[in-house]
Amino acid sequence: MRAGIALNDDDRGPWLALLNAKLRENCAAGISTVLACSALKQAYRDALCQGLAVSFVHLTGTQDEIAARLAQRNHEYMPATLLASQFSTLENPTDALQIPIVWSLDEQVSFAVNSFLSHN
Repeated sequence: MRAGIALNDDDRGPWLALLNAKLRENCAAGISTVLACSALKQAYRDALCQGLAVSFVHLTGTQDEIAARLAQRNHEYMPATLLASQFSTLENPTDALQIPIVWSLDEQVSFAVNSFLSHN
């Protein structure tokens, strides 16, 4: 991605398996874990949570809103040129807590924590 080339499903497979293994390891050790990643397709989310009970948060925003945020970041990982491919790959989750990216970080975290605590 750093080179401006979007990953494909074959590229993501080993990475998703590794993340699932780490989540399982933490779960077995009684460690609560928050994992942040794009998981754009349902198949990716299924691979991440295989054998686990997890909850998903989907940060929602328009392509323009997210482009504006990318423009403010100084990073080498994901160039803004890949944003359109990310949106074309995205399969919006139906089982995730939806949180708008236009909210402040404090509002996002507070909403997520309160939502998850009220459902447990």
